[in-house]
Amino acid sequence: MASNRPAPEGPSAYDLDDRGAFQGPGDADNMNDGPWEEWNPTEDSIRSVRGKHRVAKQRGGGLARSGTVLGVGVIAAVGAGGMATAEGRPAIPISMPDVGGMADDLADKLPDAESLPGVGDLISDSDSGTDSAAAATSATDGAVQDVSGPLTQASRTDSGTGGAGEALRSRILQQADAQQDAAEHEAREAAEHAAFQKAETEAATHQKSAEKAAAAKKAAEMEAKREAEEAARRKAEAARLAKLAKNFIAPVSSYTLTAGFGQAGDRWAADHTGQDFAAPTGTPVKAVHSGTITQAGWAGSYGYRIVLTLDDGTELWFCHLSSMVKTSGKINTGDVIGRVGATGNVTGPHLHLEVRPDAGDPIDPMPWLRDHGINV
Repeated sequence: MASNRPAPEGPSAYDLDDRGAFQGPGDADNMNDGPWEEWNPTEDSIRSVRGKHRVAKQRGGGLARSGTVLGVGVIAAVGAGGMATAEGRPAIPISMPDVGGMADDLADKLPDAESLPGVGDLISDSDSGTDSAAAATSATDGAVQDVSGPLTQASRTDSGTGGAGEALRSRILQQADAQQDAAEHEAREAAEHAAFQKAETEAATHQKSAEKAAAAKKAAEMEAKREAEEAARRKAEAARLAKLAKNFIAPVSSYTLTAGFGQAGDRWAADHTGQDFAAPTGTPVKAVHSGTITQAGWAGSYGYRIVLTLDDGTELWFCHLSSMVKTSGKINTGDVIGRVGATGNVTGPHLHLEVRPDAGDPIDPMPWLRDHGINV
C-alpha cells in the first residue's frame, strides 16, 4: 500500500498565540488541569472539537464569527495533516492550544464591525435578524394601521427620509384640514343663507296672507257697512214715503193712465204738458195735498180748471172737470174739489193733472207723485 506524502508542517501554537508557548501538562500554572491524555485526531474527535469550539452566538459582531471560522479552519487543517501522516504510523500524543480563546482575544482587539462605514448595514448576527424580522412585522402592522385613516396618519420611513416625509405629511394634513374647514364654513354659510331665505319667504308669504286676510276683512266690513247704510236708507225712505203717503194721495181712486208728459199730438199746440187719468164722468177728484185754491173756473182748452197752490209754492192744475166742488179757501189732503169731465179740448172724460214748481213751467207729474209717496 503506497504511503501518502508527509503533510506540510502546520503553524505552531506559539505562532498562533501571542501569549507565548502553550503550557503542557504538569506546568506550574496548570496544576489543577489534571492529567493530560493522549489525543488522536480521528474523525470523531475532529467533529467533537469543531462542535466544542463553534461559536453559536457572538455579541462582538461579524468579525467575532470570522475569528471562530479561522480557528475552526486551523483545526481542520491540522487535523487533515495529521490524518494524512498518521496512516500506518503509531499514534502519538498531540496537544492543541485553546484556539477559541485566541479568536476571542483577537476579536476584542479588532474594531466593532458596525462602526465600519458601509459594513454595519450589511452584517448582522442571528439576534439582529430575528429582531429585524419582528421589527419588520411590527412596522408592517403599524403601516397597515396607519393607512386606515384618510390623511390622518402616515407610515414611517427610515431615518434618512423620515424628516422630509413627516414635513410633507404635515403639510398635506394642514392643507386637508384647511380645505375641510373651508368646505364646512361654506356649507354652514349656505345652510344659513338657505334658512334665511326660507324664513324670509315664509315671512313674506305670511305677510301677504295677513294682508290678504286684512283686505278681505276690510272689504267685508265695508260691504257690511254699505249694506247696513243701504238698508238704513231704504228704511228711512220707506218711513218717509209712509209719512208722505199720509199727506199725499192720488187725485182719483180708480183710473187708467193714458197720455203722458211730453207726448206729441194734434190735439194740443205743443207737446203734452201733464198726465191724463182716464175715468168715468163724475168720478170724484181729490186734493193731492193740503193747500189753497188760488184759481177756479173756465180756462179755454183746459175746460173747467182748479189751481191748488201748496205751501212750498208748487201749483197743481186739475183740468177738464165736469163740475167744481170747491173754488177757494184752504183745502186739506183728500178733500173732494171737483169731478171728472170732458170739458175743453178732449176726446173723452179724463183728469188732466199738471205740476208746476214755484208756479213756473210744468214738469212730469209721475216722478213728482212717486217722490211724495204716491204709487201710481
